[in-house]
Amino acid sequence: MYFTDRGVEELSQRRGEESVTLDWLADQLRTFVDLHPQYEDAVEELATYLARLDDLDD
Repeated sequence: MYFTDRGVEELSQRRGEESVTLDWLADQLRTFVDLHPQYEDAVEELATYLARLDDLDD
């Protein structure tokens, strides 16, 4: 397990039963970057990855 997996595991445990929209997720990512601009590049890469998941099959 990677060190960063701890946050992913916590998210799954605490909020795994919830349903959210992608609009909600996008808003949360924007808020996070507003509060932590040093992570803008990583959030951008994650958002692009999620947006293009269908393209990975090509």
